Amino acid sequence: MFDLMRRYARKADLPLLALCVVCSILSVVVLVSVGQSQLGGSNNKASVQLIASLLGAMLAVIVSTVDYRTLARAWPLHAVVAWGLVAPTLFLHNFRAGFLTIGYDAGGTSNYSWYRVGGMTFQPTELAKISFVLTLAWHLERVRGRVNRPLNLLALLAHILLPVAAIHIQGDDGTALVFLGIGLVMLFAGGLSPWLVGGAAGCAVVGGGLLLALKPGILKGYQFQRILAILRPDDPELAAFTYQQNKGSMAIGTGGLTGQGLFTGEHIYVPNAWNDFIFSYLANVLGFLGAATVLVLLFAIAARTLTTALRSTDALGCYICVGIFAALFLQCVINLGMNLQVLPVIGVTLPFLSAGGSSVVMMYLCIGLVLSVSLHTRRTIRLAENLD
Repeated sequence: MFDLMRRYARKADLPLLALCVVCSILSVVVLVSVGQSQLGGSNNKASVQLIASLLGAMLAVIVSTVDYRTLARAWPLHAVVAWGLVAPTLFLHNFRAGFLTIGYDAGGTSNYSWYRVGGMTFQPTELAKISFVLTLAWHLERVRGRVNRPLNLLALLAHILLPVAAIHIQGDDGTALVFLGIGLVMLFAGGLSPWLVGGAAGCAVVGGGLLLALKPGILKGYQFQRILAILRPDDPELAAFTYQQNKGSMAIGTGGLTGQGLFTGEHIYVPNAWNDFIFSYLANVLGFLGAATVLVLLFAIAARTLTTALRSTDALGCYICVGIFAALFLQCVINLGMNLQVLPVIGVTLPFLSAGGSSVVMMYLCIGLVLSVSLHTRRTIRLAENLD
């Protein structure tokens, strides 16, 4: 057993896994502080995060030993399971069947993307995110070099837009936006013409503007108000929507160099500090140095994921890593934008840091895929060298 672990450590990208584990340790410590200061001394959030992180790290190691090509080829299995769990939430809202609630609205914002099992919640779109990356990578490899052909491009766009539409129907537009970003980044990596990218971006801006002008009701009331809150942060009529972000930016601004201390109780109160606004709380209690450390860790994880994509010996491994890089990068940018009051609040968590068992486990599974690409790439290179 020890010999097996030693051989795995020699071959695997342990620095990548170590970066994720450091983020998780930091998250648990900060969540303990949040529990002491805002949750009446409860450590429930920190306990769930610790268990989810340990489970996620173990699953990442297990997944890394499986050939990513096998996982991609098994797309009918994981796609049916993942989207089979998502499908009921499109039609059933807060539907109770004993101890199970389907389409649970966790935040009271008409976001019915959750399952509630007893006192625990699970978001199936997190599992669907992994399946989405694998199936789209497999699709892109099948049409490699022919992405810009009309029929191939239409099929790829359908592959991307149908899941985005399904998640929009759930009411989770933040996750839908992340899925759309992942799909477009992977499509670009697959060889989409830059001219098509520019034309599509222009059409999207013009079309989106016209759609909002002609049919403003397409956005829910609170969504439109959150956008206005970014444009008019001092408007008293929008105080209910600007309060959280105002508190978040105030917390970041008053953290100073080293912060006000994890367990001093002298922090700026930020609503939902354990979830979407954990970065604001962290910057307040650990200061600029703590916030900078988090940014460096997340940047290092994203950069190492992208480096693995570039080193991959086949297109499939490259596309998988690009998709996971896009998920990491987009979630970080959107979440930090929310905390810095430059983007509206759309419920996107900060990877590895925000509280949430399902999101943490699924993010570690994504890292397991990157580790699989890295491990099997090294094995392929070593075999090629031996043949030479």
